[in-house]
Parts: sequence; structure tokens; C-alpha cells
Amino acid sequence: MLSVSSKDFLIWKKKQLSKGGDYQSLAHLIDCLGGVSRFHLNMVTINSDGEIYLKNSLEYLSTIWDDHLLSSRPIQYLCGSAFWRDLKLEVTEKVLIPRPETELIIDIILGIFGKNTQKLFFAELGTGSGAISIALAQEFPFWNGIASDIDPDVLEIATKNYQDSSEKSNLKFCCGHWWNPFEKFRGKLDLAISNPPYIPQDIYYELPEEVKNYEPKIALLGGEDGLKHLKEIIQKAPLFLKKKGWLVLENHFDQGETIKQLLIKSDFTSVEIVKDLSGIGRFTIGRYK
Repeated sequence: MLSVSSKDFLIWKKKQLSKGGDYQSLAHLIDCLGGVSRFHLNMVTINSDGEIYLKNSLEYLSTIWDDHLLSSRPIQYLCGSAFWRDLKLEVTEKVLIPRPETELIIDIILGIFGKNTQKLFFAELGTGSGAISIALAQEFPFWNGIASDIDPDVLEIATKNYQDSSEKSNLKFCCGHWWNPFEKFRGKLDLAISNPPYIPQDIYYELPEEVKNYEPKIALLGGEDGLKHLKEIIQKAPLFLKKKGWLVLENHFDQGETIKQLLIKSDFTSVEIVKDLSGIGRFTIGRYK
């Protein structure tokens, strides 16, 4: 470990922010590669006496920060990790960075089933880093789940994230396109979740550089109107869900009403658009018959 005075550290931090970028990204860098938690960082800001102990030198952290500013490469990829709820997840440029907005999906599921639901079987289609399924497996240790992804390399990352986050064995991973890996579980799922690619083509090309240039296109682009994958998931969901089984989807901010009608046409009831903390209709949920 390297030591530096708290005062010198705060001077360094101020200098880095003067170059550009945002505080949250710098705090992420300091946490992941510096070894100084956000809580400790706040304490140092309040009381600048004493020493700070770092995993890497301030010079090294500066080079990473400069790379972030010059290339627009997301700080999560440069650090190799992202925080989501109470999880620290490995991420690479093969994996979509899990968004804070998506964290609400766990609370939605808690609201549907309650904390004490026993022996429920769930599936996640397109797990990416594994964030949603890992959080569910931890929140509900008596549930069993299967998470899929079309990319074997992505599944390796998700599997490692689960192994690093939990000592349980209530979550498995499988490779394939949407419902294809779940053929032997037709009519057996209590819950299916998906945060599929839903960005319309015209909007995709207007995304910020840090998203468009670095995050996997396959995890973002949802066809010309953004609905390609959502339609497929909804149309086939009745084959795999039990009666009264739930489907929970994340969608683009303006797709909620369309997704709601697609669910109703596929015999879903209790269909609801759920807003995120910004008041955006980010999720659409429904119960099969």
C-alpha cells in the first residue's frame, strides 16, 4: 500500500476534476483502483488530517483518468468493474454496463412476490454481467434461477460474477438466443425477466460517444423501431410461463404503451407500466392469464 497525506490527496482530486469529467466517475476510479471507498472519500473531505493508503499511485490513477477524458471510454471498463445495488461486478467491453435505473427491477419483483416467497423458479433472458439474476439469487436464497446469454464469453463473466458474489448454488447459466435454452422448462417458470436491446436504430446513432463507441451494440440496438427483441420475448413467453407466471421487462422510455398492448394481446393480465425514480415508464410487467 502507498501512503499520501489527506491534504495532498484532496489537492490531487481537485486537479483531476479541473481537467473535466464528473465526480461520480472519479470516485469510481478512486474506489476500484485506488482502494479508497466512497465512504472513506467523504470522510477525508470532511477531515483532511492524517494519511490516505492507496493500492496504486496517484500518478497511475491520473493516467487512467486522462485516458477516460481523452477517449470517452467508460470508467467502468477502464477499472474492469461496475457497482450495482450492493454488488461489485466485473465488466468488459463485451458486457453492457449495468445502469442504476435498472436496480428498480429487483424492487418491482419484491413488490410482486413479497420477501418470503418460497421455491420459485425464474429465468432471465440476456443476462449480460449477471447483475439482475445474481441480485435475485441473493435476495431470495430459496428461489432457483437460470440466466441465459447468446455470447459464451459474456456468460463466463456472469458466472464469475456470481461465484465472486455468492456461496450459494441457486443460479445456473446457459447459452442461447432468448427462449431457446429453456425448451425443457416450458410451462414451468414462475417469473421471467429481460432487459433486452431496445434502442431504436435512429436513436442508437445519436447516443453519447462513451456508449456508442464502447458498449456492445448487440446489447443496445433493438432493430429499426427498438421492438424487435421485445416482441419475440413477449410472443413466446406464454409457452414457458406457468399460469399466473409473471413477465418483467425493461423498455425504452416511450415504448411502455406499445409493450402493454402486446402483453394484453398475448393474454397477459395485471399489465402495468412502472416508472423509474425519474418518472420515466421504464418497465412493463404482466401476469400470464
